[in-house]
Amino acid sequence: MNATAGPRQPGTLARLAKRRRKRVKKFGKNFIRNMSGFIANQSLVGDVPVYDNADFPFVKTLEDNWQAIRGELDEILKHREAIPSFVELSQDQKKIASDERWRTFLLYGFGKPMASNCRHAPKTAELLSRVPNLQTAFFSILGPHYHVPPHRGVSKTIMRSHIGLIVPKDRENCTIRIADQTVAWTEGKGFVFDDTYDHEVWNNTDEDRVVLLFDFNRPMRFWGRALHRTFLTGLQMTAYYREPKRKMPDIGARFEAAVKRSQDYLEGS
Repeated sequence: MNATAGPRQPGTLARLAKRRRKRVKKFGKNFIRNMSGFIANQSLVGDVPVYDNADFPFVKTLEDNWQAIRGELDEILKHREAIPSFVELSQDQKKIASDERWRTFLLYGFGKPMASNCRHAPKTAELLSRVPNLQTAFFSILGPHYHVPPHRGVSKTIMRSHIGLIVPKDRENCTIRIADQTVAWTEGKGFVFDDTYDHEVWNNTDEDRVVLLFDFNRPMRFWGRALHRTFLTGLQMTAYYREPKRKMPDIGARFEAAVKRSQDYLEGS
């Protein structure tokens, strides 16, 4: 009986861990979403799907430097196949990131720079360091004919911005819907939105769409900030935080290896 039970144990443990992860994730989402009304009342910038950029001066700074950011992106895209898919970075995204047409080049994760990747985009990383209370930042590369289905972000304590870097010529067929508002990206222009509103993305063109996506803390009153700190502390104990953090060194090393192979090839030509 022991011989039979032994081989089944890893599978059993894995299933239990998977169930626990789902329960923790569901509890966390329900808790923070139930607090959305309180957080909205604590907000210093109101509670709307899409915001006025005037409330976030760092967006203008990024817009003013978009061509420098685009130049760094173009070099990174020379090694596109070494850039991980979104779902590879985090299995929690598998419902909205189904294949390799959505890739992410991570620059900041959970408030910390990813040093190896930032070396390939130093100007972008420096500009991002000026964003108050930055949480996450990456180049979001959406391939042709890809649809990100309707979904909601986890916490209203965090806000999101997109800076358009590569936008298909047929930009009216490459859009994001946030609640009842639809926005088409423009190269060199950005916007800020609340991703806890239902939103979805379409790229119904034959070209890539690339934006600099970054998340930052919502400006809030004291008790809103206190709740946010509690939320982040709890998040750091979950697989939602630990899995991407664990994968980051390997993903960075893989990209570095791809760049080195390319350089060695050019030097040997």
